[in-house]
Amino acid sequence: MSMSVIIIDDDEAFCDALTRAFKKRDYLTYAVNSLEELKAIDNLQTISFGVVDLRIGSDSGLNVIKLLLEKNPDIKIVMLTAYASIATTVEAMKLGAINYLTKPASVQDIIDKFKNSEANISAPIEETTLSVKRLEWEHLQKVLLEHDGNVSAAARALNMHRRTLQRKLQKYPVKR
Repeated sequence: MSMSVIIIDDDEAFCDALTRAFKKRDYLTYAVNSLEELKAIDNLQTISFGVVDLRIGSDSGLNVIKLLLEKNPDIKIVMLTAYASIATTVEAMKLGAINYLTKPASVQDIIDKFKNSEANISAPIEETTLSVKRLEWEHLQKVLLEHDGNVSAAARALNMHRRTLQRKLQKYPVKR
């Protein structure tokens, strides 16, 4: 049985690059750029692996994880995003993703995560604390997740203007 992977990302150029890289490694590859395109695929139950972007246009990759696992409980999913946060990482794992990577990630990094889905209890514990800007980013992501991605509701909960929250969410988070 050949290995198959589905890549779900709204960045068409990135999706095409990943598709070519997986094909070079002899994977049967499917690529979609929206939740609607994903729903149109009939043979999801036969796909071995999934690479899911956190933000797919206006849709959440967390919803994609639910859909993939409903159609195929055996699929191994890696969440891939440029907007990593602790809250979304935890939620993705709760929903059934086996791992989470931040962009940029190589195809080999993704394949390694597919193969090594066991917890690594020997992983080193980082001694550094997060910066105030990173803590703010994490808090905004947590509140947004608690409100199912509804920016207006999250802004009200944060006692913040909606446009201010939107601006903060569009910025890439600082690493530390």
